[in-house]
Amino acid sequence: MNRENLLFAIIGVLLGFIVGFMFASSMSQRAATPSAGTTANQNLPPDHPPLNAAGQAGAGGTANPQAMQAEVTSQLERARNEPKNFDAQVKAAQLYFQIQRYDQAIEYLLKANQIKPDDVDVVAMLGDVNLQAGRFDEALNWYEAALKKKPNEVSLLASLAFTQLQKGDAKAAEQAIAKLEKADPNVVDLPRFKERLAQLK
Repeated sequence: MNRENLLFAIIGVLLGFIVGFMFASSMSQRAATPSAGTTANQNLPPDHPPLNAAGQAGAGGTANPQAMQAEVTSQLERARNEPKNFDAQVKAAQLYFQIQRYDQAIEYLLKANQIKPDDVDVVAMLGDVNLQAGRFDEALNWYEAALKKKPNEVSLLASLAFTQLQKGDAKAAEQAIAKLEKADPNVVDLPRFKERLAQLK
């Protein structure tokens, strides 16, 4: 399959998943929108704290399939043709995340991270995508890197704690939960995290 056919195949898959939705708001709003939804993942239980790498579904109304196809094509070509364009890389990653093509999403997020290594939102999103892909060690590395930039960010602490619980590391999970509780004792997920921790011990 040549590159042109591959591009149209990708567009077809994308349209199958995102017709009816408008493009999500910029993923750089991760910290500002902690309740943003994500693509469903069977590996994650329903009590997992929100991951925001996919952004939010748009407001009501249905999208025009032809316009959506043109937009998808434009976004992917722009990301490929403008490798130094931070926003283009992030938007391409967002599109791939929405259809659970995590390798491609990570590829574009890594490019965005190379362009702006101090952008904490992209660092955190790399944690989110790796977590969704079941790559717990990589997710932990990215969350820890993000926490160096924002040590008391509750959403990052929650993601770190959850990842440790998913990994089955009781000691590390206990430490992460303690940090989360110290940062915000009213976090909704704390009781469930503590229950899971007790099951691990």
